[in-house]
Amino acid sequence: MPWFPDFVGAVELARRQTRAEGEPDPVGVYLDALNRGDPHALRRSWPGEVVVHDPHAGEVRGHRQLREFVHRNQVWLAERHARIERVAATCVDGRAVVELLAHLTDGGRETAWPVAVVAESPDDRSVVFRTYCSQLPVDRRPHVRPPILSPVDFQPRDVVGRHLAALRAGDTAAAVGTFTAAGYVREPVEALLHRGPAELRAYFDRCFSGGGVGVQPCAVTDDGARCALEYNWVSRGRHTVAPQAALGVYERGPDGLLAAARRYDDIEWRA
Repeated sequence: MPWFPDFVGAVELARRQTRAEGEPDPVGVYLDALNRGDPHALRRSWPGEVVVHDPHAGEVRGHRQLREFVHRNQVWLAERHARIERVAATCVDGRAVVELLAHLTDGGRETAWPVAVVAESPDDRSVVFRTYCSQLPVDRRPHVRPPILSPVDFQPRDVVGRHLAALRAGDTAAAVGTFTAAGYVREPVEALLHRGPAELRAYFDRCFSGGGVGVQPCAVTDDGARCALEYNWVSRGRHTVAPQAALGVYERGPDGLLAAARRYDDIEWRA
């Protein structure tokens, strides 16, 4: 399930660089109308197209599908007394990546659920949302999510590039060496954290037990402090796997190493 309530914030970040100062934000007007359920206001305020790519619902396109989609999610989240914590936001050239931590209560047990929302607004009339998260909190099982984006001929540089190279090679020492002493990896399920060299070494040893992890970059949102990479997972060791859409956020520390790597996917990296 997606975290729709913060789509407004994601779009506002994406729109900030493309909207003229003082001009009303048609995206904000649209979402306000959507929340109020006014179909006439929806048609007036959004003459273009809105698309949502969601790991559970698939592609949601058009006003009617979007209203149904939002209603289902609001009910599901309300049943679980969801509360939201914003982790970080990265915005470059009309694309924003908002990282959230949804705290869900189900059967008396609280679960921290990492969710990332990408909002891309190329103009005043259209917007695309891509949500990344594990579906385990939804139905207690992982899913294969087909690619959303096509790969691009691009490899991040600096420490992010070195980290991805270590993943492909299945090199635990190299992967751990890309982090600061207090750096951590956060998994997409229940916000499991692995911090510091010893925990990171154990984590990557388990991840690489079946070989390296191959990813194809598809879209990069990098503001210098954080690099949000949308990618397709395509191989383990020498073996190709069914490509799966995912997102990773790599946060740099002041020394140029990684302070954090946060995953948003439904992929079991461990063999």
